Amino acid sequence: MSVKTDATIAAVFGFERKAKMVRPLFLCGVSAGFPSPADDYIDRLLDLNELLIKNPPATYFVKVAGDSMTGAGINDGDTLIVDRSLEATNGKIVIAAVQGELTVKRLVKTNGACRLVAENADYAPLEITEESQCEIWGVVTSVIHQFEK
Repeated sequence: MSVKTDATIAAVFGFERKAKMVRPLFLCGVSAGFPSPADDYIDRLLDLNELLIKNPPATYFVKVAGDSMTGAGINDGDTLIVDRSLEATNGKIVIAAVQGELTVKRLVKTNGACRLVAENADYAPLEITEESQCEIWGVVTSVIHQFEK
């Protein structure tokens, strides 16, 4: 079995809130099982900026290139919302610059060691040492999937 190590971020985009983006939020949930009669009353208007972006000055978007995080529900072509103000703690999914290249991985800290771990068995963990050129750029807060392109 060959081990891949070359997952990257395809693009980085800044965030600027120009206007609210409100859409209707229905009072009832959508059944993921058998259909059921539902109340069709709108509960309120939902601003996607307020839902997805907690700290606008520290938020940016990245486009994923590769399949190293499919086990975490992050697929090739997805857009990630990243917050630089959040602490990169054990178990968080982070954007890191490793040897000058951006990557998305899960941060794992155990027994004083630090690793960036893929959520795909084809990728080896990246051991982070004091000599490593690694900088955490932020914590992933949301994933946006595009089902139809």
